[in-house]
Amino acid sequence: MSNKITELFKIDYPLVQAGMIWCSGWELAAAVSNAGGLGLIGSGSMYPDVMRAHIRKCKMATSKPFGVNVPLLYPDIDKHMDIIIEEGVKVVVTSAGNPKTWTQKLKENGITVVHVIANTKFAKKSEEAGVDAIVAEGFEAGGHNGREETTTLCLIPMIKEAVKIPVIAAGGIGTGRAMLAAMALGADGVQIGSRFVASDESSASINFKTGVINAQDGDTRVMLKQLTPVRLLKNKFFEAVQEAENKGASAEELVTLLGRGRAKKGMFEGNMDEGELEIGQVAALIKEIKPAGEIVKEIIAEYKRAKAELINGF
Repeated sequence: MSNKITELFKIDYPLVQAGMIWCSGWELAAAVSNAGGLGLIGSGSMYPDVMRAHIRKCKMATSKPFGVNVPLLYPDIDKHMDIIIEEGVKVVVTSAGNPKTWTQKLKENGITVVHVIANTKFAKKSEEAGVDAIVAEGFEAGGHNGREETTTLCLIPMIKEAVKIPVIAAGGIGTGRAMLAAMALGADGVQIGSRFVASDESSASINFKTGVINAQDGDTRVMLKQLTPVRLLKNKFFEAVQEAENKGASAEELVTLLGRGRAKKGMFEGNMDEGELEIGQVAALIKEIKPAGEIVKEIIAEYKRAKAELINGF
């Protein structure tokens, strides 16, 4: 499978594993890269020295390309970027901030830069900033979400028309058939997060992984829209947020309710009642925990099979 994305990242398949906080450390990134995709270390939950350790372990575990996801709203960004450059990371995916801030410096150091967006305005700004590709993330996605609430089905064609650089589709993609659908909409590749949460190599708690594979349709919803919209799996914390929002809670009151370390408590430590459980709508399709390499193989095999069926059907 050779196209713009495989050539850009020097990988076998146009499939990127999302850099998810508390779920995507070096083990998951290396496993996906070894299987032919692009693995990403999720640095949003890491102190600089921890991120450096993950990068070094990933380099020892794979000879294939891998990258680091850097949410620009987190502290210590300067330190993170310096370490990424020092360690010779080849791909950086930025999100939640202005791509102009770091793109030029990263590219000057030979790093391929990708930025995550959820609307055409920021897609164009990212292209103007000089990024090499964009991830267009639809409303179905887990974790922090776009305020526009545009679904992947609508977003990808709009972004494809708006920019000339490669477009990677994200949000609601966890199967080969969904990958084919995204490519049919104009995407050059896909980014997949939730499906890899329920993998052996994911650093998520087994409690969270089990919660994901037990999820049914309707078990996730976007909350905390007054702060930063985030798609969550329903639990007691979710219900507390919903009750507060129904009563007209202010942004300050929601910040107090959220507190600190809520995502770590849920996804990493496995507190399924009081933790913040970030996962996408596609969780309802995920039924088992398995090795990440096996997940990649299954997605690509289903993609090829579905493509052949579609062609033969006509």
